Amino acid sequence: MTEADDPVDPSEFGEQNAPPVEDKPYKIIFEANKCFGAGKCAEVSSNWSLDLDTGIAKPNAYFFGEDELDQNVEAADICPAKKGRGVIHVVDRRTNEEVAPDPDGDGSLSVDW
Repeated sequence: MTEADDPVDPSEFGEQNAPPVEDKPYKIIFEANKCFGAGKCAEVSSNWSLDLDTGIAKPNAYFFGEDELDQNVEAADICPAKKGRGVIHVVDRRTNEEVAPDPDGDGSLSVDW
């Protein structure tokens, strides 16, 4: 198995061009390929938009601070995809723990890659 074949660590995803952790301590990992366009995220969070042409939601920003945490957590928690486990994952970049939806209750990333 080559390095290119190794599974991607979701906690490292997007960190190459990320803003400093001190400025934006949270990030979104979005499993867009599993989004079915319910639009619940866009109903509860101004950071989320539903593209009516594609039927896929998308975040306006992938990195954010404390002031936007609650609305992104609500978007992650309300997502009905993956049988209610959601495809929006809010990660605390300081600890690499999943803040939401955290279906296992242990902070482990519930990304299916």
